[in-house]
Amino acid sequence: MPRRYSSCVLLCLAFATLLLLSACGRPHVPLSPFSKKKTAVSSRASKGTQRPYTVRGVRYYPLRSAAGFSQKGRASWYGRRFHGRRTACGERFNMYAMTCAHKRLPMNSRVRVTNLRNGKSVVVRVNDRGPFARGRVIDLSYAAAKKLGFVRAGTARVRITGLR
Repeated sequence: MPRRYSSCVLLCLAFATLLLLSACGRPHVPLSPFSKKKTAVSSRASKGTQRPYTVRGVRYYPLRSAAGFSQKGRASWYGRRFHGRRTACGERFNMYAMTCAHKRLPMNSRVRVTNLRNGKSVVVRVNDRGPFARGRVIDLSYAAAKKLGFVRAGTARVRITGLR
């Protein structure tokens, strides 16, 4: 084998190794359809989350306001697996904060979520998109689910009422 050919192979191997190592920097697990690199939460980030988006072939149109919004359905919660990852509005998800993910409610709006089984309710801020699991209307943070009393069960029937 000529020396020139072997150095070319070595160069290609070095490049491939460098490429692999750079890909190992952080896992790419999209949290939501709006998961993009954002350094800070700004009003511009909020405007971007008002655009229609598509997930698994379904088109979603975010509402302009949460005022007057009401919905009943099944809630779930998310926690440790997503803790520290970016949300749709660009901030880092904190499983101990009173936040939620909804498909259509505007970012940073506040909603009251009431557990229909035990009557407990909490006020949470929308900071993410989801849930995209069939039959779910809202994903709550671990802290909100704990206050509503359904962490062990995993899901609960709830009523969502928009506050602002």
